[in-house]
Amino acid sequence: MLNRPFFALILLFLLSSGWLNAQQNNSARGLLNNKETDIDSNTAALSLTDCIRYALKNQPALNQSLIDESIARTNNAIALSGWLPQITGAANYQHYFGRPTAFSTIGGTLTPITSGVYNYSIPSVTASQTLFTPDVLLAVRASKLNTLEARQNTAATKINLVSQVSKAFYDLLLSLEQIGVYKEDTSRLKKNQADAYNRYVSGVVDKVDYKQATISLNNSLSQLKNATEAIQAKYAVLKGLMGFTSQKRFTVNFDTAKMMKDIYVDTTARLQFEKRIEYQELQTAKRIQRETTMYYQLGFLPSVSAVYNYYDQFQANNFADLYSRSYPYSNFGIQLNIPIFTGLRRLENIHKARLQEQRIDWDEVNLRLQIYTQYSQALASYKSNLYYLRQQGENVEMAREVYNIVKLQYSEGVKAYLDVIIAESDLQTSEINYLNALFQLLQSKVDLEKAMGDIPTEI
Repeated sequence: MLNRPFFALILLFLLSSGWLNAQQNNSARGLLNNKETDIDSNTAALSLTDCIRYALKNQPALNQSLIDESIARTNNAIALSGWLPQITGAANYQHYFGRPTAFSTIGGTLTPITSGVYNYSIPSVTASQTLFTPDVLLAVRASKLNTLEARQNTAATKINLVSQVSKAFYDLLLSLEQIGVYKEDTSRLKKNQADAYNRYVSGVVDKVDYKQATISLNNSLSQLKNATEAIQAKYAVLKGLMGFTSQKRFTVNFDTAKMMKDIYVDTTARLQFEKRIEYQELQTAKRIQRETTMYYQLGFLPSVSAVYNYYDQFQANNFADLYSRSYPYSNFGIQLNIPIFTGLRRLENIHKARLQEQRIDWDEVNLRLQIYTQYSQALASYKSNLYYLRQQGENVEMAREVYNIVKLQYSEGVKAYLDVIIAESDLQTSEINYLNALFQLLQSKVDLEKAMGDIPTEI
């Protein structure tokens, strides 16, 4: 029978393990439940910052990355458990139908002697402590790197998420602003149609001007309808990126003055590869591979562990008397396992690991080329879009001025209505081009910041 202190120790251990397991489960459930499934009812209009902040809390892929971090830490704890003492218990029962026979020399004659008893039972406890082995050494050296790798993967997910949400937000704003242009254009064309109709009724002009005005108005109404219908799809894209699963609707807003101020970025800043999360991930992978190479190199060393065994032997001829008396014994020793020959597997593993290191070195060269290409393309796109925006801003002012003059001249009978149509079309085109230039510039700024490793992930 187990004594009370030993039984209490086991009970305490089991309770502690259950409590820790419950805490880990609660922590995991807390991580999964720490999600906002709905936007505050008081927040009807969301800015870009609001959308990004919501996405960083609710996007499924990001939450999966956070869980992967917890999994990495748990895997480290599992691997490091090899450094802790390992205790196992065992018990057996054995009954002999016929007792074993041993031979002994008695009086110069080899005589068979029946030995032993009919019933045996030996409970045992074995405790071992690893002193050195390459497996647990690798676990210690790679544990921090595995956690760092998981954190960097989360950071990469955040960067991509912020970039995608920003672009989707700008794309939605572009459509909303285009609707405003189309509405303004439709309002002008309705007035022009009414003026053309009145001039036709009064006999000043024929019905051609009225028909042309109607055609222009119908085209503008079609553009307005198409842009309006596309809004819901772009809202759906933004909601998907945000992880917004609620049926509640929201609108987006923006500060025009702040937006115009935020279009500028320092184009003279030097590209630093170390700021890119992909480069950081590659450096971590290189360090992990070096540890793997070292692990195979240490495979030639022996594994050393200390072992303690305790046996409590019970034996009796009658089963009823089996556990009435015990004959305990124990031993302690050092166990040494020396890998003498493994079919050249260790040498080939070392060769393979070194080749993988060389491959990662070439991955770094390739990544630098890719980053520089992305940076050059993003910088060229940003500069061209900035120039295009300035030119389109001037075009809008001139087109509006031309339209007002031509409209006045038409009212006075100096210009034909065709000139009004052309001037109005130029004004609409210049306004649409200006909006396209503005939001293309904002999106290219996001691409440039991402290429330079400057995307903020803490909002």
